[in-house]
Amino acid sequence: MEDTQEKHLYATKEEVLERVKALAHGEEEITKAELDHLKTAFYFLLNQEREASMKAFIEGGGDASQYVLEQDPVEEEYKAEMALIKDKRQVLFKQREEERQANLKRKQEIIERIKALTEAEDIHEAYKEVKTLQDEWREIKSVPPENATELWNSYKLCLEQFYDLLKLNFEAREYDFKKNLEAKTALCEAAEKLSNEEDVISAFHSLQELHNQFREIGPVAKELREEIWQRFKAASSIVNKRHAEHFDNIRKQEEENLEKKAELCDKVEMINIEELKNSNDWEAKSKEIIDIQAEWKKIGFAPKSMNVKIFDRFRAACDRFFSAKNEFFVQMKERFQENITKKEELVKAAQALQDSTEWKSTADKMMELQKEWKTVGMVPRKIGDQLWNDFLAACNKFFEARNAAMAGARSEQQENMQKKQEVIEKIKALAENDEECTQEAIKALQDEYAAIGHVPFKEKDKLYNAYREALDEAYGKMRKMRRNAARANKSSQSSPVSAQKRYNDKKEELATMENNLLFLTASSKKGNSLIDTMKQKIERLKEELEELKEDI
Repeated sequence: MEDTQEKHLYATKEEVLERVKALAHGEEEITKAELDHLKTAFYFLLNQEREASMKAFIEGGGDASQYVLEQDPVEEEYKAEMALIKDKRQVLFKQREEERQANLKRKQEIIERIKALTEAEDIHEAYKEVKTLQDEWREIKSVPPENATELWNSYKLCLEQFYDLLKLNFEAREYDFKKNLEAKTALCEAAEKLSNEEDVISAFHSLQELHNQFREIGPVAKELREEIWQRFKAASSIVNKRHAEHFDNIRKQEEENLEKKAELCDKVEMINIEELKNSNDWEAKSKEIIDIQAEWKKIGFAPKSMNVKIFDRFRAACDRFFSAKNEFFVQMKERFQENITKKEELVKAAQALQDSTEWKSTADKMMELQKEWKTVGMVPRKIGDQLWNDFLAACNKFFEARNAAMAGARSEQQENMQKKQEVIEKIKALAENDEECTQEAIKALQDEYAAIGHVPFKEKDKLYNAYREALDEAYGKMRKMRRNAARANKSSQSSPVSAQKRYNDKKEELATMENNLLFLTASSKKGNSLIDTMKQKIERLKEELEELKEDI
């Protein structure tokens, strides 16, 4: 029964408790080996539950430093039943000690009686009484261990002296030797069969019982005593060796288990928490540690002196990781809340601008909001998607309205470009006609060009360059015609005076225009159309001044 219980695997604390109760309240023999096994199994299962409870607390967002270990009612009941067993064992121990002392006294009396019978006159009656004393000796159970060897040697010596020295009847003596030999031979055979017993522990305990029986059997013929003992001893050596090897293997396995558990401790301790930057990193490492914990549970016990220490080291490493993980997610939650607040403010700002018709300034503001959005950190996906949809909807509403408004403007700009190209063609045609290429005609086309609105931005410079080239060609043609006319009218004095007056007037007008242009550029909030028109007029005045200088 003892061996069966020692090897029994308990699945729950309650199973362990039921066995403890059975021992505490039953009549079954209670061994220290089984009690040690029950204690180890109970606290192993209890610690597993506590570890699972703490892990669930931490993964649920709890702070490991705030975790409170709750008292287990099953543990309290277990301790109470164990206390009963302890008391029961103490009483039993006391009773057995008293029995051993009584047995010791009686066996000592038997030895003294056998000694006395060696001098008996009636050999036959003495022989009968010795056989009776031997039977009684066998019936008497254990004695104090410290007296057992000496007691047995005294008993054995007395028997041998009785049989050897009293000149017992030869036939009775030979018959007794023969029966003892048969009994000891049977014990040798039984011991030899134990070498094939698969259960090494059971075989060892059975051998101890055979030794007790071997000692209790009387002597054999003197010439056979050493032979039969050596046979029994040889069979015993095989069983004892297997028993020793069994425990050597257990110790070796425990050392290997300790080494494996130390390696798992190293794996957890070597995790660099500083390298874990986001939730995916933490979850990946958490899975890795959970796998390591599962591997730990598959490994058996380490040596008793190190079993608790190595477990404490492993638990400390795991606790360190999960405490840091809990702190990371607490801080991440706080960062998420800050980012949510920032994005909510950006959504409100975009929604406040979505109906604006100030296309240029509002577009700049919207783009600034979009740039700022990109700088805000992450938020939980569900909330983040909703905020992004709201922000994107506000931006799209504004830009769709602006695009619709600008579409009409682009169509108008295309028409303006066509009109200005037509004016340029008219200026080119004017430059080719000597009679029509007059300052009034050119000025009229300049006024017509200036009155036309904006053109597409990409075509603006190209179109203006073509316009300037056409004007340069027309004015060049006109100046050439004027120089020819001036040479023909050199005698006329009134012409330079008139040209000088116009030159002065134009120069004054140019100064006024340039001053106004500087004012508009620095402070005016009006559109570019007025500025472009004034620049064109200034260019025209400069050209006219050059012509007047030539006339003068």
